[in-house]
Amino acid sequence: MTGRGRPRKAEKTNGAESKTTQEEMKKAVTRSRRKNVTEEKHDDTAKPKEMDQTKANHTPAKPSVPGARRGKTTKHTTEELNKQQRTPSDDTRGPVKGTKAKTCSDRAKSAEEIKGEQQETPKDTTEVSVETTKPRKCPLNSKSTKHFEETMTTQSETPNSITQESFKITDSKAHNGKAKSAEKFREEAMKDQQETPKHTTNPEIDSILYTTLEKLKIRKNDKANASEIINPAKKKIFDHVKQNIEWFKEVESVPTGSYYENLKISDPDEFDIMLAIPLERVNIRSFGEDGAYFSVGLKRGNSPLKKFQENETLSASKMLSEFREEVKKCVKELPGWQMAKMKQGCPAVTLTGPRVNADSEPISLDVVLCLKVKSSWPEFTHDGFQIQRWLGTKVMQEYKRKPYYFVAKHEGDGEDEHDGIKAKDVWRISFSHIEKDIMRNHGSEKTCCEREGKRCCRKDCLKLLKHLLSLLKEKKPRLFSKFCSYHAKTTLLHACCLRVRDSDWEAESLSRCFIQLLQDFLGYLEKGVLPNFFIKRQNLLAGIEQKNYKKLACCIKEELEKGFPIFM
Repeated sequence: MTGRGRPRKAEKTNGAESKTTQEEMKKAVTRSRRKNVTEEKHDDTAKPKEMDQTKANHTPAKPSVPGARRGKTTKHTTEELNKQQRTPSDDTRGPVKGTKAKTCSDRAKSAEEIKGEQQETPKDTTEVSVETTKPRKCPLNSKSTKHFEETMTTQSETPNSITQESFKITDSKAHNGKAKSAEKFREEAMKDQQETPKHTTNPEIDSILYTTLEKLKIRKNDKANASEIINPAKKKIFDHVKQNIEWFKEVESVPTGSYYENLKISDPDEFDIMLAIPLERVNIRSFGEDGAYFSVGLKRGNSPLKKFQENETLSASKMLSEFREEVKKCVKELPGWQMAKMKQGCPAVTLTGPRVNADSEPISLDVVLCLKVKSSWPEFTHDGFQIQRWLGTKVMQEYKRKPYYFVAKHEGDGEDEHDGIKAKDVWRISFSHIEKDIMRNHGSEKTCCEREGKRCCRKDCLKLLKHLLSLLKEKKPRLFSKFCSYHAKTTLLHACCLRVRDSDWEAESLSRCFIQLLQDFLGYLEKGVLPNFFIKRQNLLAGIEQKNYKKLACCIKEELEKGFPIFM
């Protein structure tokens, strides 16, 4: 038996025993290092085929040390020799296409070591599988390292390359036990990046729709003639009411309607102007359940409007009546103009004037009395006006910081009463100024329909839908008299929030886009519900009999199936 740490007897060499000294061990290490250096130089100069054979059969021998004893010192020295013989490899790549990765040392690297080396690879390194099956030289000399860097640079400059940072592909990831090739990842990436396939358009329908749009264009001469007629009349009325009505001293003129939104069709014969009275502090209370009608009352102050306030509510009917009388006086001084009969519940004083041309209808001017309220929008608007995906959250917030308007409009005969307030004295909320601005800046891209940008067909689709409604109303006025262009505009606004990209409304896809808009409108008619764009709970079809919008849906379907013969 031998004691712990006691040196055992050394093996006999050439029949003689010799003790291992520290000096002899150092000499053995030196000889081993020189031998390794000689072998490396030989490997660098060897041909690739000879290297493969040499590499496959190479088993480095441990240095023979005469008279070495197997003790604590010998074990430590052997570990030091083995550590020195391992040659580090700069190649951190995993196995290529199922071939076994080989190393220079007498044992392969563990999975943990490979994983650690892969993590040290720079992020911008392109992970592309290499088709070659030849093993790399090991260790890499300066020439092979340079070649490897050049290869990686070439691969990173290849178009449509899949980078590790973009797709987080590593050699250790496998699919069904096999690593995915770079080509397969490239195909998947290109598939994800493809745009939504565009639906084909109908050339025959396109021809009909383009011809119809050409007929609906307003001629420049007619625009000029209309401006010469309408502008002096508007100025005269505005100046008159501002000078002769005490509570109109701070009135503001706000042009609205289809003409100022560039949505007017056929002839420039209809114009709208709002005369707004600004109010700083008011109390508003909802009237009814749809969130569109409100009673408005002044909070404090010596406003000249105090004379119209009863039960803390400004009477819309009384204000409209006095306003109408003053406009009537002004019209007498306008040659060729006259006042139209007042319609029940209508917030406008309607005037008719001369014709733009011999074939057109007399010009119609609606002068609308309204209140301009500078405060946050009512809570009923919180679930409406969802334009974030279409125009952006910032644009929506900018719009909501703008004031809104109340127009003197009511439903029914005006005698309906809630909480002591009659319907004729309430006001309907209006966002016509926001609608006008959206129609002018309707693209998800700022350059939509501008000279520098691409043209869309949003407005063209709306013009066609308005024209279709007007033609059907001419055919069956009794059934469809309550349908108006505002139903068509609201349908388009909802459609733009559903299909938000400008590419969804390309001018070249007119027939597809128009048919899709018609299908949207048919969906609202079949359900009998068309939500107000700003107030979701208000149904714009609520005042129309069910049989009428069902009949309108049938007429539109018939036109759609037959290829719009009504336009021909």
